[in-house]
Order: sequence, then structure tokens, then C-alpha cells
Amino acid sequence: MSRPQLVLDIGGVLASNLSPLLWRLVAEEAVVSEKELYSAYKEQISERLWTGSISEEQFWIWVKSYTPHLPAERARSFIAQSLQPLPALAMLQEWSADADLHILSNHLPAWVEPVIKPYEKLLKSVTISSEAGFRKPHPDIFACVAPHLTSGGTVLFVDDQNKNLRQAALLGWRTLLADEEGLWISKVMDFLKKESNQE
Repeated sequence: MSRPQLVLDIGGVLASNLSPLLWRLVAEEAVVSEKELYSAYKEQISERLWTGSISEEQFWIWVKSYTPHLPAERARSFIAQSLQPLPALAMLQEWSADADLHILSNHLPAWVEPVIKPYEKLLKSVTISSEAGFRKPHPDIFACVAPHLTSGGTVLFVDDQNKNLRQAALLGWRTLLADEEGLWISKVMDFLKKESNQE
């Protein structure tokens, strides 16, 4: 029997989401309120950033237009402050013994590399939206993952956004919502145990 395929998001699953802390930190230095800043980000730049239409450097130029007195080095440090490891990250070693691990995330490689690099040897594939050119829940980013999945293995996709889970379910993947309390971790353990008993 093929090994189960565990597909994991990063933000809200393996590490904290950038929002709201990133925008709170930036807004403290900005000439507009946090609400105005985040609204402008969503309207002007979010889609293009996560799909690779603009570079990370262009993102920081955009931030600078709202924070003219914020030093670039300090601004970049906000990413590390906002993207902190969550308990599930420490489970990857254990999970890799029973499943093939894959990453599927709306992100920038440079931002998530410090989080996942220590575990890269455990990962069968890493799909990041800004490299793929599509962001979840677009079907095409899921199609980027499909060739890396072992045929016949049960796929479990963990994400903290229901809209992304709905798209995965259309592909026949099992899905699991990552709750803020981390209770989902025990459900992954149950899934792997059940799959192992079926071998």
C-alpha cells in the first residue's frame, strides 16, 4: 500500500500567519492607520505579491511609500517577528516516518525559508504561490502539487482557510482545518495511525 501523502500549509499551520502582527508593526511606523494600510495592501498589492507578479523588493518599495522613515533593515525584521514556528513544525520528523510530506503555501520563498529549511530533507515537495504563479484556492496551484504525490496514497491536506480546503476536496483529497489551538495535530496522528494499520 502506498504511503499517505500529507500536504501542509505554512501560515497558520507550521508557522504563525504574517497578519495581523506584520501590519501592526508596519502601521506603527506608517503615515496612515493600520486599517487603512492593510486595506491598501489588499487592494493594491496582495494578489500580485503572492502570485509573483511583483518582487519582494517591489513590496518593500510599496511599504516605504507609507513608512518613509522606517529603515529597510528594521522593516525586513518584521517578517521574522511575525512568522514564528508553531507546535506542528516539531512534528514533521515524526510524521515523515509514516507519510510523504509536502508544502503548499501562499507565500514568498525568502520569507518561509528560515522556517522550513531545517526540515527540507523531510519534504518531498515544496510549492510556494509566488513561484507557481497562482495562489490558493486557484485550481492551478493544486495542479502543481499533484505530480509530486505518490499514486494510490491517501492525501490529507491541512490548511487554516476553509476556501482552500474546499478546492482540495474537489480533487478527492481529505481535508483538515487547522484550528488556532492546535487540536488538529492529534487528528493528523490519528489519520497516520489508521493508515498505518491498513498496510
